[in-house]
Amino acid sequence: MGKGCGSALVYQVVANCSTTRARVAEMTLPHSVVDTPVFMPVGTQGTLKGLLPSQLVSLDCRIMLSNTYHLGNRPGVEVLEQAGGLHSFMGWNRSLLTDSGGFQMVSLLKLAEITEEGVNFESPYDGSKCMLTPERSIEIQRTIGADIMMQLDDVVDATHSDPDRFEEARHRTVRWLDRCLTAHPRPDKQNLFPIVQGGLDEEKRKDCAAQLTKRDVPGFAVGGLSGGEEKDTFWRIVAVSAASLPDTKPRYLMGVGHQVDLVVCSALGVDMFDCVFPTRTARFGTALVFDAPGEIILKKAVYETDFSPIDPTCDCSTCQTYTRLVAVIVNECRRHFTPSYSGHSSTPS
Repeated sequence: MGKGCGSALVYQVVANCSTTRARVAEMTLPHSVVDTPVFMPVGTQGTLKGLLPSQLVSLDCRIMLSNTYHLGNRPGVEVLEQAGGLHSFMGWNRSLLTDSGGFQMVSLLKLAEITEEGVNFESPYDGSKCMLTPERSIEIQRTIGADIMMQLDDVVDATHSDPDRFEEARHRTVRWLDRCLTAHPRPDKQNLFPIVQGGLDEEKRKDCAAQLTKRDVPGFAVGGLSGGEEKDTFWRIVAVSAASLPDTKPRYLMGVGHQVDLVVCSALGVDMFDCVFPTRTARFGTALVFDAPGEIILKKAVYETDFSPIDPTCDCSTCQTYTRLVAVIVNECRRHFTPSYSGHSSTPS
């Protein structure tokens, strides 16, 4: 069992795989008990596009992810405070995990200036300046009321070519963790996870993990991956990072959600995943299914007269109720009637 001092998380391993590092566990959070390994759908701005909270409950989704940077901009801390936090704001009574805003250092790099103080962003909405410090990130996440908050980390794209930048980032991530911990006075109410950085260098990853594990925290994350690196390299770094973290606490691999990666990385000892891939893929006309090759591109003409279920083996409400033809028509309607937006964006769900 893993529980930090005054932690709002209890992690209980139920079973371990006899041939891999995979394990099954129960993670008890303030708003739900989450079975792991778990995939967390992403509702960047407090909503999972195309699904109501009640539909997520019917799918037995126990935890979802939202984004601190975007929610801090819109609707803003004052509105969230008046609403009583994001749970009340969006009508969701199960667990929430919030990204700290660190990923926007990659996705909005052209709009960001990174210093030891924090990250000075130019708002993608109105061009105004916004300084996101470790303290400010925790303040926003506390107002959101997330069950699991992420530290603000210094994120560098894994394919970046400057080794000095990775060295700077992993040391700054540890310093920023300490600032986040100081700004987080209620670990009995909300959990704070640090994030292992170090690019594609195994020794840098091990060293960063060694520094982070000296802090009393209820769980850990692995960040800075899934940015275009070779698959074998990605899996190798995940394996090294996961092996460097305690067996008694949950391990979260950030931004990973492709089917094969969920299987492989679970076998490498990862417990938690998130990614926009499944919901974004569905919105653009491709259904993920169990049979090879793992997806059906419903925009193809062959499905325009197909009255069979999207996936006859799936018991979700869509596959049980609607045909492939209906999905084709709905996707066409969306394509014709969804307005085009210009301007900057990061990773909306």
